[in-house]
Amino acid sequence: MKRLNIAIAGCGVAGLACATLLRRQGANVVLFDKLETPQPLGSGIILQPVGLRVLDEIGAGDAICALGAPIKRLFGKAEPRGNVVLDVRYAARGKNAPCGLGVHRGALFQVLYDAALGAGAEIESGRDVVAVRDGRLVFADGVSASFDLVIDALGMRSPLSGGAPKPLPFGALWASLDWAGGFDETALEQRYRQARKMVGVLPIGRLKGATQRQAAFFWSLKHTDRAAWLATPIEVWKDEVRALWPETEPLLAQLGEHDDLVFATYAHRTIGDPVSRECMHVGDGWHCASPQLGQGANMALLDALALARALDTQSNLDTALGEYARMRALHIKLYQLASWMFTPAYQSDSDTFAFVRDWIMSPLSRAPPAPAVLAALVAGEIGAPLKTIDARPRRRSA
Repeated sequence: MKRLNIAIAGCGVAGLACATLLRRQGANVVLFDKLETPQPLGSGIILQPVGLRVLDEIGAGDAICALGAPIKRLFGKAEPRGNVVLDVRYAARGKNAPCGLGVHRGALFQVLYDAALGAGAEIESGRDVVAVRDGRLVFADGVSASFDLVIDALGMRSPLSGGAPKPLPFGALWASLDWAGGFDETALEQRYRQARKMVGVLPIGRLKGATQRQAAFFWSLKHTDRAAWLATPIEVWKDEVRALWPETEPLLAQLGEHDDLVFATYAHRTIGDPVSRECMHVGDGWHCASPQLGQGANMALLDALALARALDTQSNLDTALGEYARMRALHIKLYQLASWMFTPAYQSDSDTFAFVRDWIMSPLSRAPPAPAVLAALVAGEIGAPLKTIDARPRRRSA
């Protein structure tokens, strides 16, 4: 295949990972981002073993591990009884099974940004991509440019994949706060009241150049309740959080006003085909889901690796893009289904779903082989995505 000129719209996890991998394979790569200074959005995430494997391929694995916090367990209690309804341990997959890594989105962005620049990718900021027409990338100012391949990495609101989908009823308030004692330093911890209220604390390590460890703090909130939350004194909301989980007080003390928290929205969508004559899609622009399984960034990294493998092993661009879609199809379908099934048990108005979670799903999840299956699900390994990507044909001659 000839040396490709590739445009990537979006300077997030998917876009930066694609830029690094494709540039190292010899492509000319230009990343476009609408912000004058590209930066991450959000607080903290868990990088799963599959995502960490991709970061190793990129050459950023050691850098992110030095910043993140190892996560060995996902743990949650339903109040007021305090019964355990979530207890997923990575070790259930085997004695030496790798665990997750809690990271600040800013830390992940920085190591990926550094990797992309180090690989020689060009990054053009202040360039708002609005469309692709006749093979040309179109910007908000009317200027257009032609490329051999356009990659849509603009996320779930991407205009290249149909714009923002209908949001799920529940979103979440997020904040990155200084780490406080009283929480498990190796676990994502959550507390629930029915499925209507959820508060969580996730260790996320530190930002590059900083020494202070941080925690991602989040509170489940419906879109329709956001206006009322903003209109209510923040101390009233803090009292609600304290009533559900008193130990969060040291974190709540760091929040002085509503603007100290960011409201995140989520959606569930998979577009029919990630590849068209105009462009191809990676990450949330192709598939987005609720954060209950914590797979968004990991899926984006897997997409980037699959695309790089496909372009590296095929001599024809159309064939390579078809191979990319094939590599990712099963894994995405499985996790979209799992996310759709699990979300109502943790974010919904349904008493029935909460009852099933607490009194049926929870006991069953502790009976073998369920612990190992759940751990593999959380680790991103159901569907063997890395094996599918790596089990590739020998490179064909042009």
